[in-house]
Amino acid sequence: MTPLRAAHPWRVALAAVAATTWAAALGHATAAPIGLRPDPESVERRCRAARAAGDTGQLQLLQDELLAQRPAGPSSTEAVLATAEALLVCEAPDAALAVLARHSPAPGPDRQAWLLLQWRAADAGQDHERAARALRWMAAGDLARLESIALPRQSGQSGVAFTRPALDQLADHLESLGRNDEAAEVLLAGRTPGEPQARRWARAVALAEGLDASTREALLEQALDQAAASGAWGLVAALLDQQLAAVAAGPGSSLSPAAAQALRRRLRLSGRIDDAYGEWLLQRRFGVDPERAAELERQLRSPRDPGGHATTPDPSTQP
Repeated sequence: MTPLRAAHPWRVALAAVAATTWAAALGHATAAPIGLRPDPESVERRCRAARAAGDTGQLQLLQDELLAQRPAGPSSTEAVLATAEALLVCEAPDAALAVLARHSPAPGPDRQAWLLLQWRAADAGQDHERAARALRWMAAGDLARLESIALPRQSGQSGVAFTRPALDQLADHLESLGRNDEAAEVLLAGRTPGEPQARRWARAVALAEGLDASTREALLEQALDQAAASGAWGLVAALLDQQLAAVAAGPGSSLSPAAAQALRRRLRLSGRIDDAYGEWLLQRRFGVDPERAAELERQLRSPRDPGGHATTPDPSTQP
């Protein structure tokens, strides 16, 4: 007698689905019906169209379509990455992380690609803990490696895409988690000289909560040397301001030799970078030269006077 289940077509279809491999679900086999095997690239295109149209309902349907395709056997790295990428395009970073968690490639290019997607998904979902973990795995014990890995970012205001070293992005995630001392350690692991190193050291000093005064001053001095060597005078000014920020000020205040030197350097630099406002703030705060402070205040309040910061328009161009 023929078993009852053989008489039901839906059981045959169910058996076919169960036998379909994950690779087949991504289009590498032809035995299963087309409707059961969405191509991630095709879904990506449809997700982009839905995003452009602001169709959240269609986005949700496409996310569900991708997530419904569970592998019947071991997943290939290519299939996992393709599905996770499609889910990211479909604005489902948490689902992308869940798909990536099903697979863990061996060390090599596949693992690097897997870690990059781990970071992108965690970053998109503002999961700073998992994003930081993915970047530490990329570093494989050598944080300086992250300097050479450029990761994508997007400006929140303009939407313009750009890249930023993974080292700095790891510090961002740790700072967001409130782990400022860890973020400072990451920044101090950088080895690229010049302006990048100066910026990292200055940020590390600002973040680190347990730095003693001598270590703080030594790091800022090294940062100043790096910034000056690269001709980044605006950064030099910012570093000197950072040095002076914690100094007690006011007429009659007694400055330490290091603070007095920083103040002299900053005042000289103001003329070089045409920073009248910065010089005025310092003159007013430290009471170095009251006459010079009054002159700067007149210039700033009367920008069209001689020496002011506004250019007088050509009368011939006026109506």
